[in-house]
Amino acid sequence: MLEAARCLARYLRYGATFKGTRMKWALLGWVVVGIFPSIGRTADSLLDTTLEDTKLYFTSPLRWDEEDWLYFGGALVAVGAAHSFDERVRDHFATGSKATLNGGEDKNSLRDAAPTVALIAGTGLYAAFIDDRDGYRETWALIEAGAFSGATAEVLGYATGRERPDATTSPNEWGKGADSFPSLHTTVAFAVGTVFAESGNDEYRWIRRIIGYGVAGATAYVRVDENVHWLSDTIAGAALGIATAKFVLNRQDAAQSRGTVQFQPVKGGWMVSYSVRTH
Repeated sequence: MLEAARCLARYLRYGATFKGTRMKWALLGWVVVGIFPSIGRTADSLLDTTLEDTKLYFTSPLRWDEEDWLYFGGALVAVGAAHSFDERVRDHFATGSKATLNGGEDKNSLRDAAPTVALIAGTGLYAAFIDDRDGYRETWALIEAGAFSGATAEVLGYATGRERPDATTSPNEWGKGADSFPSLHTTVAFAVGTVFAESGNDEYRWIRRIIGYGVAGATAYVRVDENVHWLSDTIAGAALGIATAKFVLNRQDAAQSRGTVQFQPVKGGWMVSYSVRTH
């Protein structure tokens, strides 16, 4: 914990000197993971499935069903519709100092990522406080959703090379070596926020949804309001984040529904128990 705190202090002190949103996100990711040594007891078993989850996630289009393809098609339509409004939305928000073309500099990257990180950190710290294995699993699911969605957004960002709205007034500057599409912050916020909203006890579902989707929606709005992303960047990020969250939640449900065998030493021998989670 002390080492993680030192890493966080170094990051907050020097993070602003790194150029590029991606470097800041990478550093912050290591800090988040470092904060949770208490998850280690559960992480040992969770890590066994991480490689399998990774393989299944990045090859999932090969197994998409009709519903998945309909979602993909709907997302493309939504992104296309948003793209037609990109220029007008930029004109609405890019006023005063925000209208200045600064080459795509993102000054508030860390601040805009903080609410998403807080969801992960809060879940993990609370799980550690009450020593709740389900809480550890949920924290891991949040991290996994953020990592998968963020990696995908990274690849798409470099592949499309779209210029940010604070670097150009044209929404059609693609293949320029920039990283505007999709919005990385929005993608990760919706992935983490959706998993948070749809996990846990149904008794507090409405609170979780307000917090989870609230953080995600606010992140998307702020990125457009600050003129660092086009409207279509955030729509694409939201679609990618929700799809990733759906994958992680489905994998989590599948893992919890499988039976587990436990061995426990007792006087004069061993006790074997078999349990199946049904709810």
